[in-house]
Amino acid sequence: MVYILLLVGFALLIKGADYFVDGSAAIASLLRVSPLLVGLTIVAFGTGAPEATVSIIAALEGNTDVTVGNVVGSNIINTALVVGVTAFIYPLKVERATIKKEIPLAFLASIALLILMSDQLLQGAPANVLSRSDGIVFLLFFCIFLYYVIEMARNSRETFVEENDATNTQHTWGKNILLSLGGLAAIIFGGYLVVENSTVIAYTFGMSETLVGLTIVAIGSSLPELVISVTAALKKQSEIALGNIVGSSIFNILFVLGVSSIITPLSVDPKIFFDVIVMIVLTVELFIFSRTEYRVGKTEGVMMSVAYILYLVIIIIRN
Repeated sequence: MVYILLLVGFALLIKGADYFVDGSAAIASLLRVSPLLVGLTIVAFGTGAPEATVSIIAALEGNTDVTVGNVVGSNIINTALVVGVTAFIYPLKVERATIKKEIPLAFLASIALLILMSDQLLQGAPANVLSRSDGIVFLLFFCIFLYYVIEMARNSRETFVEENDATNTQHTWGKNILLSLGGLAAIIFGGYLVVENSTVIAYTFGMSETLVGLTIVAIGSSLPELVISVTAALKKQSEIALGNIVGSSIFNILFVLGVSSIITPLSVDPKIFFDVIVMIVLTVELFIFSRTEYRVGKTEGVMMSVAYILYLVIIIIRN
């Protein structure tokens, strides 16, 4: 029964995120904002909602290793596997703004996480903890990111061409608001099922909560990013695909860890330092690949996918 509930939870996460993103992206279109901005905000926050739900519920229940492991694991999956698979299917076009601003912001967020969790090294503390004050720092950085996004939206509205029929605006708004709210409800309930049942499975097999967060929970909650990014790439909307990936990574660290650590201080497993360093290296790799002809090609996509498989093997052996 535990496995069935886990699968139901994943299904609700994926389908709920799908409805949420469809409805929210349509609303963003009515608001006349660019595809890249939609990827960075509505789509990124929508597909990041499973990670947020899983991590916040885990924090509320005291499963702090799942919270940190889920965020770091999800970002590694986004940067390596999601980018890799998406680029292999269809090369990803990279906007100049993504190279100059969004990817560096994701890198800085990762560095901030590494610094704030290094209490033993930097302060001689008895344990590494993401405290409530660290959470406030994350949320302040997130506010700066939102300010950047709002300014970007104001600039993009001047050049965006409205594609929706004004006569259907009222019907479209109502339909997509319902889609968004229904999707959000499915995400919240699905996240609860995933946390509850994955924790039970972890104890059954003697797995650590950190490993469960890095693998089962992270992969499950990252499936929406994979589905949306692949779909966007197939439709040749690569701005949405890459914006979704980078935006989700920023959202996971700054908002999800920020809120979770304010709810309850998050203890940090010493093993997670390796994973955070891997996350930083992969972000740098994405930056380098993005600068080659302003796109991530099929070969680079294969390299990033293989990097994730090697990482997965290492953490399973380690734990």
